Amino acid sequence: MSGVRLLQLISPNLPTGAFTYSQGMEWAVECGWVSNKEETRQWLESVLHDSLQYLELPVLLRLYQAAKRNDQADFQYWSQWLYASRETLELRQEERQRARALHTLLSNLPESDAWPELEEWEDGLRSSQLAGFALAAQHWDITLNELLQGYTWSWLENAVAVAVKLVPLGQTDGQRLLYELGIKIGVLVERTASIEDDIIGASTPALAIASSLHETQYSRLFRS
Repeated sequence: MSGVRLLQLISPNLPTGAFTYSQGMEWAVECGWVSNKEETRQWLESVLHDSLQYLELPVLLRLYQAAKRNDQADFQYWSQWLYASRETLELRQEERQRARALHTLLSNLPESDAWPELEEWEDGLRSSQLAGFALAAQHWDITLNELLQGYTWSWLENAVAVAVKLVPLGQTDGQRLLYELGIKIGVLVERTASIEDDIIGASTPALAIASSLHETQYSRLFRS
């Protein structure tokens, strides 16, 4: 059943509101930074390599390991680290809002009464959406490798869906992007274990600038 639970976690139908966020891409399209398939690919590839590879995935790994050790202090530390690493108001709001949504979802699943750690680790779960992913993966016996690959795919699928709406791209071009960038996921995941604590952090200034300017963009489809 772990495979089915992983598919549920990474599904675009997971009610955490992922589809309502563009993570700065809406402003990047508005100002002309991203206007076609190739520029979209470059934007997404940059975020994959400079944010997910050095921030989200290493933090998700540590959250998973903390949950496995039943180390609540370390779990909360890395959850708050991720929140503190978000560079703009709307990125921090997204982190907290999606964390709360995932916590609410997990608390209302049929098995939630037999899942006491949801209450015990609530502070960490409400700080970062990745905390919920990590704890759920431990509870459902999803392996670390499956979790890292699944989360990365989920992020990429949502980002491509945003690009299809905004750039705009055709559905076929969107699927080509998923294919081209999806084959890089395995390499990113393999490198995650070698990233030490003192080099964890995103290096995506263009995304931060786009997100900060998106906060005051006059007309928006997305919350961030």
